[in-house]
Amino acid sequence: MRIALLAFAFGAAWLQTQASLPHRPGLVLALLLFASLLALLLQGRHPALKACAALACGMALGFYRAAWLAQLALAPQLALADEGRDITVVGTVASLPYQFQQGVRFNFAVESAAGAVLPPLIALSWYAGFRDEISYVVGDVQPGERWQLTVRLQRPHGNANPHGFDYEVWLLEQGVRATGYVRPAPRLDTPNVRLDSFVPGFNNVVQASRAALRARILRSLRGKEYAGVIVALVVGDQRAIPQSDWQVFNRTGVSHLISISGLHITMIAGMVALGVGALWRRSFFTGRQLPLLLPAQKVAALAGAVAALLYVLLAGFGVPAQRTLYMLVVVALALWLGRIASITHVLCLALGVVVLIDPWAVLWPGFWLSFGAVATILYATVGRTSSHAEATASRWQKARAAIALGAHTQYVVTVGLVPLTMLLFAQVSLVSPVANALAIPVISLLVTPLSLLGSVLPAPLCDWILLLAHWLVQLLAQVLDWLGARRFAVWTAPMPPAWSFCWAAFGTLWLLAPRGWPHRWAGMLTWIPLLTALPSSPPPGQLWVTAFDVGQGMALLVETHKHRLLYDTGPAYGLDSDGASRVIVPYLRARGIGRLDGLIISHSDTDHAGGGMSLLENVPVGWLSSSLPDGHPAVDFQRQLARPYMRCVAGQSWTWEGVHFEMLHPLADDHHNITLKPNARSCTVKITAGKHAILLAGDIEAAQEGQLYLRARESLAADVLLAPHHGSGTSSTQAFLNAVHPSVAIFQVGHRNRYRHPKAEVYQRYGEMGVTRLRTDVEGAVVMEMGKGILINQYRGSHRRYWYGK
Repeated sequence: MRIALLAFAFGAAWLQTQASLPHRPGLVLALLLFASLLALLLQGRHPALKACAALACGMALGFYRAAWLAQLALAPQLALADEGRDITVVGTVASLPYQFQQGVRFNFAVESAAGAVLPPLIALSWYAGFRDEISYVVGDVQPGERWQLTVRLQRPHGNANPHGFDYEVWLLEQGVRATGYVRPAPRLDTPNVRLDSFVPGFNNVVQASRAALRARILRSLRGKEYAGVIVALVVGDQRAIPQSDWQVFNRTGVSHLISISGLHITMIAGMVALGVGALWRRSFFTGRQLPLLLPAQKVAALAGAVAALLYVLLAGFGVPAQRTLYMLVVVALALWLGRIASITHVLCLALGVVVLIDPWAVLWPGFWLSFGAVATILYATVGRTSSHAEATASRWQKARAAIALGAHTQYVVTVGLVPLTMLLFAQVSLVSPVANALAIPVISLLVTPLSLLGSVLPAPLCDWILLLAHWLVQLLAQVLDWLGARRFAVWTAPMPPAWSFCWAAFGTLWLLAPRGWPHRWAGMLTWIPLLTALPSSPPPGQLWVTAFDVGQGMALLVETHKHRLLYDTGPAYGLDSDGASRVIVPYLRARGIGRLDGLIISHSDTDHAGGGMSLLENVPVGWLSSSLPDGHPAVDFQRQLARPYMRCVAGQSWTWEGVHFEMLHPLADDHHNITLKPNARSCTVKITAGKHAILLAGDIEAAQEGQLYLRARESLAADVLLAPHHGSGTSSTQAFLNAVHPSVAIFQVGHRNRYRHPKAEVYQRYGEMGVTRLRTDVEGAVVMEMGKGILINQYRGSHRRYWYGK
């Protein structure tokens, strides 16, 4: 059974690496189920044969079951003709709304749509603002309400970058098959209006309960710094926790506690089971002898399972919560049926159920960390502890044994997950053992029970308890902040290759082997290749360029043998999200790149400079060059750190390992010309590696192209051109393109961007010249290797997945 369940999970994971779905997976799945049942009836008793059969059947069933579910999930599709047009829809708010400064986001269950066939679940944003002397107000949407809304939709699409978050498969897992926004009512014939205050339904009741608890917590903790942490512990909504706090939690290795984790669920279920069991043994003080009707142990198991289910529903049904729930349910069933449940059977069964319900769970780090942690604990503890003297031990001895067991478990988890953590995050927290030793008892034993209690008790008692929970979190955060600020807090290295990870995993098993195993300490030596690897780099004289898919904005990483330069930092997506925090920093971390030698921010427009502060705060930068005005936050921050800053001026040049960099624009006087727009001052750089060159033109327009043509015509020739101003109609003049004469052009543009970049006539102009045109909204990130030749890799092409839109 265990082999079959593990193979089932592996088959589902294998499906998630496919570029396309198999033909008719439902029919193949039905045939496989019939064949498996027949094999069970006719199976022999040879252990090896049974194991092979279980392995093959489990893998095939996992693969085709996942494929069948994927086919069903992909079936609801928004018609291309309905993208970008106004559609009036009626439906219900189907999720916990997320309030942010510009508006609100929520999922919407569609009941009807005027003149269109829409997917059953869509994700909407409703923005506030002031435009054309009209104020646009966001509706107070609450879970379960029925609304009539006018929306504009598009098919699911997300940025596609190496080591980046895959938004498209996340939407697929959530069942969301279209995204969009609510159109402002003053511009419409049909207003946006609430039709019903609440529509009964299981999901609506759950989401409304979560919203009510969140509102009560935020009301009691209004203005408190860590109110978002309390909300996350009670209802699993982590969106109110700022990125600065997440950085501290990640650096100290306690982020797994800032949610409804498996540890919290087990603790709450255990407390409920103990309490109900004690009351049942006493017949709730009624004298009716209830244990004679039903054993207290069974009642306690049932109560614990129900409590776990309710808590998991509050959590939003995340993978760690699911895993814990299924394990507790299996144990409860074993008690009710009088069956002895092996812990490994329980774990494998929980694994199988999670993958059966959600085959996309295998794509997320939480899945592997959750099951990896439990498996590691089982490997290092089961069968190695003895309870021989437990009956006669004193309370002090039992307390010492419990503390020793807890310390050993924390050691096992910390050491055992090092290879997996490096594989998933390219870093491991060195202060994690100390941070968790403090955070686990505070969060699990004090803050979580107090938060749950405070969220349901009447006022003013709830306010006092929630304030106490917040005070404890505040004290803990101060300690974590101090630990996370240490230079040695985190060890970083590039994400390891398969051989390095497997070798380190083998060594970890050796290290955690039973006492008496020869030279257990030697297992740690297998970590050396894992922890000491250096970032890859091009050979001397060659150049690597990565054009990120950051939406409507620019960001390119330029690498020589020993140096790295970033050109622009991507757009600002919101107050707490930008191209650097979402795309660039995760990519650098995964590559093991701990610093940048230089940063060029071409000009001050937010689609180029929007990620500047996030980048400078997270990655040390040797020098900054830009056309930013004095007083810009990025300039001031660089100067505060006493790091070099200079304005980019034509004529500046430098050479790194045989690769030549030359600044072509702007002129020195352009920085003082107040009549020029920021686009006109865009830092324009030509980079030459051997016989090949790339020209990074920022957002220069026709006037600047003409100036460059007149004064530096011979310097413009380049094999690769970053299309000026994203291919706008005010740039890429014919004379300029003739002077550059590129063979490849990169258009860094956002999917269905409101500027309609690149303009059709400009895009066609490149095509008529025989230029290979690469769009990041279509190809994803573009990686080029330049030296003796030019090799181009397009992320969506080399990393094809069945859920990517065509």
